[in-house]
Amino acid sequence: MSTEDLATARTSRRTLLAGFGVAALGLLALQRSMPFAEPARPPARGSGRIPNPTVTTHEGRAVRFYDDLIRDKVVAISMTYAQCTASCPATMGNLIRVQQMLGERIGRDVFMLSITLFPEVDSPQVLKQYAEKFGVGPGWQFLTGAPADIESLRIALGFYDPDPAIDAIRTQHANMIRIGNAAYDRWTMSPGLVRPEQILSVINHVDPTVVHTAHPPSPPGAPRPGRGAVAT
Repeated sequence: MSTEDLATARTSRRTLLAGFGVAALGLLALQRSMPFAEPARPPARGSGRIPNPTVTTHEGRAVRFYDDLIRDKVVAISMTYAQCTASCPATMGNLIRVQQMLGERIGRDVFMLSITLFPEVDSPQVLKQYAEKFGVGPGWQFLTGAPADIESLRIALGFYDPDPAIDAIRTQHANMIRIGNAAYDRWTMSPGLVRPEQILSVINHVDPTVVHTAHPPSPPGAPRPGRGAVAT
């Protein structure tokens, strides 16, 4: 390569690099001038306190949601609707079994609540028929109310999806159970389609009246390991 050709190549290289630099600066300026698109956020959950609207039970009683049904209680809350024929019957069957396993604790230590996802059509009478169809007993309330109030409860209790397109499909929220101890503000969640024993275990986890032991208690007067007994 001649001296003239070498000089020409160096000049072209410098021109090309300079062009890349100008292009990069131009792209940076363009990005800064464009509006920033924030990632999707879940719906606002208010001040953190569970809303307290007036709702109506399947027995026709008007009650305040927080004051009458949640405050100082251990609760298991689900969302459902009377017209559901897909997965709701399986979830309801699991919850019926949980209610049976709770025995005397239901309505005394633990309270079950089911809120309709479609308050426009699920009147107290419709929910009463729905509860009777599954054999729901005392200690379990089915609730309806003004659509705006039910929506505020849905969001505050965590029955929502961060994707607005999915969240808009109300039937997507029917198979989860919000479980909590309102006195301690301790909340968790369980899928509704797991084994009833697993749902009960989550309820027991937040219920301070349940004694958790690693082994069954020994009969009165039985020797304890290390005190004249042989550990097995």
